[in-house]
Amino acid sequence: MNRIYLDNSGTTPMAPEVVKTMTEMMTNVFGNASATNYYGREAKNILETSRHTIAQTINAEDKEIIFTSGGTESDNTAIMQTAMFRKNEGKHIISTKFEHEAVLRPLQRLENEGFEVTYLNIDENGQIDLDELKKAIRPDTILVTIMMINNEVGSLLPIKEIGEIVKPTNAWFHTDAVQAYGSVPIDVKEMNIDLLSTSAHKLNGPKLLGFLYERDGIDLPSFVQGGDQELKRRAGTENVPAIAGFATAAKLHYEENNLEENTNKYASFKHSLVDGLTKNGIEFEVNGQLDSQMAPQVINIWFKGIKADVLLTNLDLDGIVGAAGSACTAGSLDPSHVLISMYGKDSPRVWESLRFSFGIENTLDDINQLVETLTKIITRLKNRNK
Repeated sequence: MNRIYLDNSGTTPMAPEVVKTMTEMMTNVFGNASATNYYGREAKNILETSRHTIAQTINAEDKEIIFTSGGTESDNTAIMQTAMFRKNEGKHIISTKFEHEAVLRPLQRLENEGFEVTYLNIDENGQIDLDELKKAIRPDTILVTIMMINNEVGSLLPIKEIGEIVKPTNAWFHTDAVQAYGSVPIDVKEMNIDLLSTSAHKLNGPKLLGFLYERDGIDLPSFVQGGDQELKRRAGTENVPAIAGFATAAKLHYEENNLEENTNKYASFKHSLVDGLTKNGIEFEVNGQLDSQMAPQVINIWFKGIKADVLLTNLDLDGIVGAAGSACTAGSLDPSHVLISMYGKDSPRVWESLRFSFGIENTLDDINQLVETLTKIITRLKNRNK
């Protein structure tokens, strides 16, 4: 069976170039980057070269990049450490109702510890109201944390505008860019971002690795206690081969015209999928918007009258992998909190929607096969229910 993978928002396969880089590093470089001997200096050089490569992709300084175990740690560090570090200045935080659990759960913990969190509403296009944000900011607001791209519906939030609103206030601006890094241009200076989280496995890099961008002038205490690695900002021996692989993945997505080419390719996938389903008479609607203010690689579709878990299982049996909700909450029987925030808990969309997310290995033939398979399965299921 020829399997088609369309869950790249959940994770991506490592690119061959990344595998090659990591294999070379694991074979030839084993030193501890904190050691002062020859092998340590060799590893340190690779570490810092990789840090420089990654910093350039977001217009950051090398010293502003802190390597972590991934997006979850980066989000937790930015939120929890900001709260602990700045609690004497205020205990008010602003976020949105459709953040990833790696943001929502630390916020819930902080609420239990006496902090107040304002959750901005989400409209049916997957966007926030900037006026609501302006009204929510108070003198005791110490942090605004709003994701760059929503992982389920693909909403691209107006990060630059949010940064402009937050900049003159007392608050710091953190964005969860796990779905955005490698997919859209990011300039932390132009966007007035103070803290930014990423994860390597979302852009064809290794798992258990990411970075936290921490603007120069912000000096959060290490979330992980231990040694003095990462300029005392994150304890633990750096995984140099994986970090070198991460830098290779970053170059793969950001160098030359790759970002623009991928964006155009994914846009053509979306339109082929929508046009094909329409032509075949399938009842559906796109959750959010199709093009405007949307990530290039994600589309979330409501298949009317078809339970998402049933459709997902049938697709998997036919060799096509999609997703219903976030991969991080796939074991949950609860409906998507993202779709609930957009359409309400009584909307059938929350039970009948699937996400398809594209990657660099996908082709137009994959999308045509998806249309054909969806049409076959949905027609069969609807005939069975007559």
